[in-house]
Amino acid sequence: MSSSKQALAHPATSADAAPGITPGAARGAHGRGTPSGGSSSWRSRLYRWDMKASPYAFIAPFFVIFGAFSLVPLLYTAWYSLHNVQLSSLDTQTWAGLDNYKNLLSSEFFWNALKNTLTIGVISTVPQLLAAIGLAHMLNYKLRGSTAWRVVMLTPYATSVAAATLVFTLLYSWDGGLINWLLGFIGIDPVNWREADWGSQFAVSSIVIWRWTGYNALIYLAAMQAIPTDLYESAAIDGANRWEQFRHVTIPMLRPTILFTVVVSTIGATQLFGEPLLFGGVSGSKGGSEHQYQTLGLYMYDQGWIIGNLGKASAIAWSMFLILLIIAGINLLINRRLRKTHDG
Repeated sequence: MSSSKQALAHPATSADAAPGITPGAARGAHGRGTPSGGSSSWRSRLYRWDMKASPYAFIAPFFVIFGAFSLVPLLYTAWYSLHNVQLSSLDTQTWAGLDNYKNLLSSEFFWNALKNTLTIGVISTVPQLLAAIGLAHMLNYKLRGSTAWRVVMLTPYATSVAAATLVFTLLYSWDGGLINWLLGFIGIDPVNWREADWGSQFAVSSIVIWRWTGYNALIYLAAMQAIPTDLYESAAIDGANRWEQFRHVTIPMLRPTILFTVVVSTIGATQLFGEPLLFGGVSGSKGGSEHQYQTLGLYMYDQGWIIGNLGKASAIAWSMFLILLIIAGINLLINRRLRKTHDG
């Protein structure tokens, strides 16, 4: 009895292994499936490093390109905005502090450019988004050749700014333009679209409307197709017609998308440059003979590349950046309020 207890208390050693099994084989059997050598442990460490580092390696090219072509120029522009720098002598820089920003606040040309940017932005954004919602609502129903209509709406967006502006410049020409011919046909005197205050801003806005309405319409169409059909069926059972369904079902469900397009369009209007520059011709950088449609983008270009005052142009660029930050902050506040209203 005591010999059996001793056998249980003392496990067999390698020497006591079963016949035919080499010493150490029993111990190796317990470690089966785990790395047994240095090469296996190295492979496991390499695998863990690969799993941790691969995502960063995949996104690294974006941050490298962003840093080289966006972040570094942005910071360098901030440095220029605090100095007196001329385009003709880039190596000569004198510290100016906030003088460039103070000069902007006291410049009537800056406030005129800011006012023109806001008015052109409103004139171009509001009709553009309203027309885009209407077009998307029509395409949301089953129509013949809906795919062809979608391609047609994207055609203005694919057209270059130079080509589109050239065509609209011919349409708004003082002598022989189609727009003035139509106005004369209905008994209205022709308008000098380049020299008139509101006329020039309306002409520039029409180019923006033509180019971006179809693009926003497709964004609204994608959002409309994501709305559950059960909501429309319930509204139809309750006796709502198409207009009431559009007001009480489509518009509330499109609020996040509408907010997104408003913000993006506002940012685009703040950076408006190509259309007024090409529309004005020789005086494009001035925004007309009286600066009647000179935007912030044109004002920055005029100060930096025509006059050569890079310090002031950099201050204008950072002022535009601050305006965009304010717009983003307003967007965030509105979005939070909409979410609270929806959750409540």
